[in-house]
Formats: sequence, structure tokens, C-alpha cells
Amino acid sequence: MEINMLSLDDFNYTGKAVLLRVDINSPVDPKTRRIANDNRIRKSLPTIRHLLDAGACLALIAHQGDTLDYQNLMPLAEHAALLSRLLGQPIAYIDDVCGPAACATIQTLQPGEAVLLGNLRYLTEEVSGFEKEVRLEPAEMLQTWLVRSLAPLFDYYVNDAFAAAHRNSPSMVAFQELLPTAGGRLLYQEYAALSRLLRGTERPVVFLLGGAKISDAFGMLRQVLERGIADCVLTCGVTGQVFLTAAGRSPGRRIGQWIEQHDLSGFVAKARTYLDAWGDRILMPADLACIDDGSRLIVPVTDMPRDDLMFGDIGPETCSRYTKEIQSAGTIFVNGPAGIYEEPLLSEGTRLLWRAVAEAPGYSVIGGGDTVLAASRFTGLDVFSYVCTAGGAMVRFLSGDRLPLVAAMEKAWLRDHAH
Repeated sequence: MEINMLSLDDFNYTGKAVLLRVDINSPVDPKTRRIANDNRIRKSLPTIRHLLDAGACLALIAHQGDTLDYQNLMPLAEHAALLSRLLGQPIAYIDDVCGPAACATIQTLQPGEAVLLGNLRYLTEEVSGFEKEVRLEPAEMLQTWLVRSLAPLFDYYVNDAFAAAHRNSPSMVAFQELLPTAGGRLLYQEYAALSRLLRGTERPVVFLLGGAKISDAFGMLRQVLERGIADCVLTCGVTGQVFLTAAGRSPGRRIGQWIEQHDLSGFVAKARTYLDAWGDRILMPADLACIDDGSRLIVPVTDMPRDDLMFGDIGPETCSRYTKEIQSAGTIFVNGPAGIYEEPLLSEGTRLLWRAVAEAPGYSVIGGGDTVLAASRFTGLDVFSYVCTAGGAMVRFLSGDRLPLVAAMEKAWLRDHAH
């Protein structure tokens, strides 16, 4: 699975104005309102360094938060400060996306200088609601304020934002219509790592799916099971409890009520059809853990339902079974923690499984915000074969969906390659 797009090495950027779309959207500590994890920022550094070293006049565009993620919607001043420190050179910041002040700043850039423009999500054209309601094609986006204002100021467009590859927004898919276009280092890496996962060259392929956002797990499950991508799926977190419920082994009334309150009942029905079709490849928890009277309580699935308990982790028997599968895997993919890892008494399952993945000899890929945060806490990130910055884009890719960014990059490649 190769992507047809030009690379950074295909253009000479000396003295040229380059517009670089990165994804440095980062988790924010709700108390301090500071960036809690800089993984995406660090992953963007190689492309930025290359362009600056090549003598580009560089403007970066990026987003932070959204209307659906309002608690994380904030200016990018801290991002610019972190980039400056990590790069060892100043990255200017202007709290304007594409207005007169931003355009004037871009035109004053000298070779080897860079500015980070304001949060893209301050523009109506860039929020997720606009994408869903208006549904423009890339060619129609040329009349958006962002593209009309910025495109005439640049010689090249570079995209290094695979984490936003599922977004059909002007900053992601429209500049390719007008400017010579290249893919950044991270974009190539992400695509290659996930393509390797889909090919499953090292068997068996084990998927470990947990977390509370089960739409991610169910977004890819049918595809990876139907196409034989996954030889074994280990379920935990809410995903595991949904599968237990589907199998007629509900953990209890409180879990059932929680599933209903969060409109997840439809996933129980889906899980039942997956078990009917591929039940031999789906493993479910053998025991669960909860907090009872201030202590960690382990309950085997055979002793359920327990209507008085609210389970938030997997137990030692499940960890042992899953660890054996992980250790014998040729390829391992992880998305979603095993439990409420932020709570010390419910972190054991996530800690043990993350350690098992880290120590396993197979090729390991982890992805998703909480997955990366948990790994940072329990094992560090350098012990995994690849840490994917993407969440939604990763799920869409593994589901077999055509990503808007990939389509836009390939269209630009056909045009630029012909020239």
C-alpha cells in the first residue's frame, strides 16, 4: 500500500515561501490549562527542521480543540514556545489565522525563519460542524477565506498532519488544488506504519482494544475481522464489558445502566453479530476489578452479574491470558487503555498489558490520545515499534475508508508528477 505523493526532497525551498500544515493538537490539563503531552509537537520537528535548514520562509498552520472539544480550544502561543525550545530557534507566533496581520507577517519572513499562525479552529470554515453541515469539495474550498487569503502568498504547500487526515477541511485538502505539494516526514511514517499493520506481514496479528470511546474500536472491528487482518482481538475497557454483555455475561445492572445512559446499546447488538461470525478470534475478560470500600476488588466473570458494583479495570486472570497472546504475536496494535488508568486502584490492568506489549518481540503500534498518555505514564514511548499520533484518522484508515487527505495528496501528485 503505497501513497502517491511527492516528498520533502522533491523541491528546492531556498528563499521560497512554504505553508506547512501540522497537527500539534495536544491534550490539555483541565486544571492548569497547559499542554499535558507534547508527543505530536515532537513528532512534527523533523519536517520543520528540514524546511528551515533548506532556507524556507516558513508559516505553520495548525488547530487546537474544536467545537466538540471546546475545553481544549485555545490559542497556540504555548505550542510556539514549545516548538522554539525543542528546535533551538525562535518560532514566532501571531494570534491571527489569515487576516491582514497574519498576511503581513508572512510577507516579512526571511529564509530560515518561521511563524506559527493562530488556531485554525477559530475559523468557521475549519470546525467539524462546518465540515458536516456544508460538505464542500476541495475545489469549492478555494473560495474560503483561509485559502483566498493565504494561497497567493506561498510557493509550496507541505502537509505533515496525518492525525487530521480524516478531516475534509480547507487547511487539509484545498491548498493541494493550487500549490506544488509535498508530504512531510511524519505523514510518510504514519502511512507506512499503518499500512504494515494492515498487511500483517508478521503473524499472528493481535489487536488490543479498550478505552471508553468504543466507537473507535467498533469503527475498525468488522473490517479487521472480515478481511482477516486481525488473528486475535483482545477486548478490555468498556469494549470488553460490552462484549461480555453481548455474550450474555453482563457484569451487572450498574454497567447496563451506564451503557444505556451513554447510548451504547447499539454496540451490544453489533458485538453479538461479531461474536456469532468471529467468536473464536475475540477474547473477553475472565475477571474484572472495581473499587469496593476503598480497596481493589477482583470478581471472576463466573460470579457475575454483580449489580452492586461498577467495574473499571480487568483482573489478573485476564492480564495473564492476554499477556500470553501478546508475547506470541508477530504484530500488535493497541488502541485504548484496559481501565480507568488515572485512578491508582484501577490502573493495574493497563500497566501490566502496556508492559507486556513493550516487552513483546513482535512489531508494536500504539495509537490514540489516552493510549499514548497511558503509555507515557507506565512504560515510556520509545519501547514501542511505532507510536501513531492519529486517533480518528487511524481508525478510519484501519476501517478501510478513503481518507480525504490521501485523496488530495494523490490528486496533487498526479498533477505535479506530470510536470
